[in-house]
Amino acid sequence: MSLHPLFLNFVDQGVPVDTIRYILMFPLVVTLVAFFRQVVGIKAFGIYTPSIVTFAFLAFDPGGLKYGVAIFVSIILVGMFSRLLLRKLRLLYLPRVAITLTIVALAILGILVAGGSLHRTGLASVSIFPLLIMITLVEKFVATQIEKGDKVALILATETLFISLIGYFLARSHIIANFLLSYPWIILFTIPVNIFLGRWRGLRLSEYVRFSKLLKS
Repeated sequence: MSLHPLFLNFVDQGVPVDTIRYILMFPLVVTLVAFFRQVVGIKAFGIYTPSIVTFAFLAFDPGGLKYGVAIFVSIILVGMFSRLLLRKLRLLYLPRVAITLTIVALAILGILVAGGSLHRTGLASVSIFPLLIMITLVEKFVATQIEKGDKVALILATETLFISLIGYFLARSHIIANFLLSYPWIILFTIPVNIFLGRWRGLRLSEYVRFSKLLKS
């Protein structure tokens, strides 16, 4: 791995190489999310949520992506179940979300304990920070359920997971990482790319599929 002289100085000052790498990767990941939104038509939970979930998946290493996906799915399912339980209580939004987050946190603790008992050390020893990042998904999910219904919330959760997985493999690429660490100025090209995406006026790919019969006629 060849580092730009500027980054060599950072490393000498005690900044971890992985920290530099992921900071450089972040503009690529958010640009990827913007591309999926503007060109493909995949909405997900905004731009921040799939981006931060991507880096939460990265924090599950070692242990594999499977643990991150399992916890993501578990959080969504527990969030749905919790909302059904709390629906009859007619609570205000913030207390309801607070109770839901509590239930989700306890469920995640149960998953970690189960992982330890099954000798899944990679799952049992997961850092608190990626777990907290994943738990914050619940608020987005519950808010979408309230505003747009369960079906839309599930679709957006699935789209968020899909984009996060693509972002994960992008951020894991050693070729891209080494290139950015050697030529960090390349990351500035994401700005004109996003300007182009911001001025996109064409149909999204999902719209071509949706209106295929109309376009043929």
